[in-house]
Amino acid sequence: MTRINQWPVEDRPREKLLERGAEHLTETELLAILLGTGSAGEHQSALDHARTLLMQFDGLSGIDDASIAELTGLKGLGRAKAARIKACLELGRRREDLRCEAGQLLSSPEEVFRHFRPRCINAKRESFYVVLLTNRNRKIRDVKISEGSLTASVVHPREVFNPVIRESAAGVIFVHNHPSGDPSPSREDVDITHRLRQVGEVLGVKVHDHVVVGHDRFFSFNREGLL
Repeated sequence: MTRINQWPVEDRPREKLLERGAEHLTETELLAILLGTGSAGEHQSALDHARTLLMQFDGLSGIDDASIAELTGLKGLGRAKAARIKACLELGRRREDLRCEAGQLLSSPEEVFRHFRPRCINAKRESFYVVLLTNRNRKIRDVKISEGSLTASVVHPREVFNPVIRESAAGVIFVHNHPSGDPSPSREDVDITHRLRQVGEVLGVKVHDHVVVGHDRFFSFNREGLL
């Protein structure tokens, strides 16, 4: 087996990154840099090991979903390497969160989806959020209201609108996730959305949208004419 350090410099993942930039590397090459070394017992290079890891867990999403115990079950992948991978994926998630800071204009459901997807994609339960907006549709902050399947008892208007009133928000966007990955709204989703919109009208708070976040797509109540 030819070792990576015996390859031409331009083909080595780390040197390729330093020379051309991270955006020019494949997922396998980026993961190989994180792993650093391969599996000596299996005579695998870091690239071989990265390729095996991606295949075993069906891509980065599967690696992100996997527990430390599941990752270290792969021969040659110890706790230190598993922790390094998990830390890198979490940094990526947090960077996505920073893209929607206070004061940012939220003008489309696509922007809402991009902001919430990183925190929702691995969630095992439904969570309901309210995004507080200024009168110019700029974000004040978002608040997690509840966790669990959406019902009238879990998502109560009093709990939803308390932070809205405290922050004197002019408008809101509701957001919740579907752990199944399918953002199609349930009957309960529709009923709660209508109920909260009616309360918003009474309080003089504009309900701009309710966005249901799936794994790779979203559902916008406003865009579908259901508000």
